[in-house]
Amino acid sequence: MEKLLYNRYDKSLIPQLPRVVFQGRIVVVQSAGEAERAVDYLLSCDLLGIDSETRPSFRRGENHKVSLLQVSTRDICFLFRLNMTGLTPSLLRLLEDTTVPKVGLSLQDDMLMLHKRAAFTPGLFIDLQHEVKRIGIEDMSLQKLYANFFGMRIRKREQLSNWERDVLTDAQKLYAATDAWACISLYEELLRLEATGDYRLVVVPAPVQPQQQASDITNETPLQQ
Repeated sequence: MEKLLYNRYDKSLIPQLPRVVFQGRIVVVQSAGEAERAVDYLLSCDLLGIDSETRPSFRRGENHKVSLLQVSTRDICFLFRLNMTGLTPSLLRLLEDTTVPKVGLSLQDDMLMLHKRAAFTPGLFIDLQHEVKRIGIEDMSLQKLYANFFGMRIRKREQLSNWERDVLTDAQKLYAATDAWACISLYEELLRLEATGDYRLVVVPAPVQPQQQASDITNETPLQQ
């Protein structure tokens, strides 16, 4: 059946959608040895989803380094607690790897934050924000993209939680794993739709901004007296 997609998805529809969560295994990594074993496994896979989390700052001048790096396969997600381990040699090997595609969203921001922990040369990364443009989609957020492609809602409640707490909550772990895994699902669905052409894009006009409305009125040709 043909899938209906929108170049811009109406955010107000998202709260009504059923929630999606990662159904696989979640492994929290808190030591260099655990990271080494996890990276060896991840680099044996054919496709990875990737994301990161940083403890939010609520005071002026307060900044934190990236706290968590989540890397997922289709059925297992590793949560690397960078606030405990830093970027270990094995994690640098993962980030510089050029053989396994790593799919994420707004990767430029993730790379910028990770570079504050250690210098590295990014390997094979695929940014969904660039990829979806090929079929005319203009949305840039993971939540909107997932709702558009699958009609399901990714909850963002844990986004501004403390990612440096001693023990992550189950809700934090599920949130982090879902974001990384969702990137794989979106990328594979995008490739399927491109290969089959089994979709129709509905173009929603951009909303008129109040400033633009005022400008249009000002620029109207005055009526002849």
